[in-house]
Amino acid sequence: MLAVELGCKVGTLPSVYLGLPLGAKHKATAMWDGVEARMRRRLALWKRQYLSKGGRITLIKSTLASMPIYQLSLFRMPKLVVKRLEKLQRDFLWGGGSLERKIHLINWAVVCTHKESGGLGIRKIDLLNKALLGKWIWRFAIEEDSFWRKVVGVKYGRLGFGWRTKEARGTFGVGVWRDILKESSWCWDNIEFKVGKGTKVSFWTDHWCGNEELAQTFPQLFELAVQRNASVNEMWDSSLGQGGWNIRLSRNLNDWELDALGELLQLLRDLRTSLEEDAVIWKGESHGLFRIKDAYKLLAGSNVISFPKRAFGWIRFQPKLLFLLGRRLGESFNFGQASKKGMAVS
Repeated sequence: MLAVELGCKVGTLPSVYLGLPLGAKHKATAMWDGVEARMRRRLALWKRQYLSKGGRITLIKSTLASMPIYQLSLFRMPKLVVKRLEKLQRDFLWGGGSLERKIHLINWAVVCTHKESGGLGIRKIDLLNKALLGKWIWRFAIEEDSFWRKVVGVKYGRLGFGWRTKEARGTFGVGVWRDILKESSWCWDNIEFKVGKGTKVSFWTDHWCGNEELAQTFPQLFELAVQRNASVNEMWDSSLGQGGWNIRLSRNLNDWELDALGELLQLLRDLRTSLEEDAVIWKGESHGLFRIKDAYKLLAGSNVISFPKRAFGWIRFQPKLLFLLGRRLGESFNFGQASKKGMAVS
């Protein structure tokens, strides 16, 4: 009745609002049917035209790869959907508009390798998904005054000094954030703290100096620490002349333990607190910020395939040459068997 009075249309769930599904389970493959349908419609238009292999690469990278970005930035795509969408890309790359089944001369993992390594730089959907979800971990750490951050922080609670949330527990309404938290490990492995006042950085368990957390570098001292959860500010004693580090331990050190304390004080010698606010920075990049491009490159790094530079170094300048190379590699394939399976090799 209310809908009639307001002149609104009565709909049913699940439905789509602002491009996102409402009322559907976020892990259901059906939630991604709209993305696949849009991709198939676009491919149907392209297949009517003759496109060079270089043109297909451009369309895949500029259009097909960007279609699911909106949903990938919020939800984890099921593996089955990833396989279906990447199959559409592979078939278009190698077959174009051909109705015949074309053999894929180069492994998809090779095609998705960075250009610098001899691939075409097409991004793998699952790794892109991880990078996009990982950005929420970064945003939660830096967007202190954002309304969404306050809501999430109240709902799940905060750990330590508030840079991250506690584990998402419960049955309903926690699935999306729980999936995002699965990216916490690799994200925080690549985040370090820039100490200002030192009130929001853990002295022992946060990475703020050296190559890792002090608790890992000096495990014996950490075991003896009086305040294992102390902040950097609490370990800095401004009453010591111009200020100094006050490492409080539960007992006097033995002779063989003094070297570790000396190494710790040497590491801390040029460090001190300031009046600036504590901050997080992304490792390995001069700008110190989380960027999807950098995060994807980091995630793809463990899957890099090594090529002989002399044989593959020029491919990044002329993508079509990869296909010519594929023909040569294809000579080791059993083309007779491929033909029997209805595949065409051209």
